[in-house]
Amino acid sequence: MYELAGAAAPNNPMHEYVTLYPEVVQAGSLQNALQAVADDAGHGLAVELTSSPGWRHVAARVESDNHGANVLMALGERYFIVDCWTGGVRMASGSTPDLSEVVGALHSWLEGPRVGELVAQWPFLRTWELAEAHERGEAVPVRWRQLRDAAARTGDTGLHELVEAAFEQEPLRGLSPGRSMYWLTFSRRAAPPICHDLPRAMPLGNGRYRVRFGDGRLQELVPHQATFALL
Repeated sequence: MYELAGAAAPNNPMHEYVTLYPEVVQAGSLQNALQAVADDAGHGLAVELTSSPGWRHVAARVESDNHGANVLMALGERYFIVDCWTGGVRMASGSTPDLSEVVGALHSWLEGPRVGELVAQWPFLRTWELAEAHERGEAVPVRWRQLRDAAARTGDTGLHELVEAAFEQEPLRGLSPGRSMYWLTFSRRAAPPICHDLPRAMPLGNGRYRVRFGDGRLQELVPHQATFALL
């Protein structure tokens, strides 16, 4: 364990956190502090280090079956930032200065509740429409609606027309759409890992589109050609 006085030394990785997080500094790392609170509460959590060595003192994670969560200490003000995941999809997020609240939320999440139940129990967390759609198995239609709304708001006529033309094609409507930089992309699944072998398209202006095929080929096409190239 770190002594608080020693942690104030500039070469100590925890020295910037002494004032805001004294109990974490005393424990030596966020992992140790979370584990101690979880053990005292009898939750039986196994708190792990993150995969990044650079965050080993100020971040931690828990995981069970398909559920997992990451915790990170904010710098400059006291907040523990929590992200809850399932199947590679971020389902809830929030922050709190209370370490016991963090541990309680982690324990609840690993019990496997619906995300709406989780945020009702722990109000410092929030969720969103797409996360709940993933739970219902309805992520693809929600992603299409959100993409169409966003494309209509951009004022980019080429993008809007491309998205609408793609949506009219039933085979494409069954895929999960997305945006990657300027590209309209498609995946056979809405949750990671996302497919990268399907064609994608981007508007070039002047009524023309660039299509990148799964094998890396590029082709410039007019709207109806671009739509059918995506099929």
